[in-house]
Amino acid sequence: QVQLVESGGGLVQAGGSLRLSCIASGSSFTINTMAWHRQAPGKRRELVAAITDGRSRNYLDSVKGRFTISRDNAKNTVYLQMNSLKPEDTAVYYCTARLSGTEFDYWGQGTQVTVSS
Repeated sequence: QVQLVESGGGLVQAGGSLRLSCIASGSSFTINTMAWHRQAPGKRRELVAAITDGRSRNYLDSVKGRFTISRDNAKNTVYLQMNSLKPEDTAVYYCTARLSGTEFDYWGQGTQVTVSS
């Protein structure tokens, strides 16, 4: 079992920045991929950014150049630095973690990000 707790969401004006954090606990196994997803009202959930244990990263096209995902394995924490935020970035952001050798993703409870125009 893996427990994920996100923090750092909030209300920000367009053009502003936020940094999301997600702390993983509860597993003695290695976490391979950690990722951030988001879901806006009335829209499908989408993968925003992911990072593997080997530090390989990928991003949703619409956030490339504005968002940066990073992780601190010693702290079992993944971050999402979000700059130049736009109203269309408004969503609930969820952290996920996948243990090495598995295809199952653990999910956090989500944190709300609201960008005002």
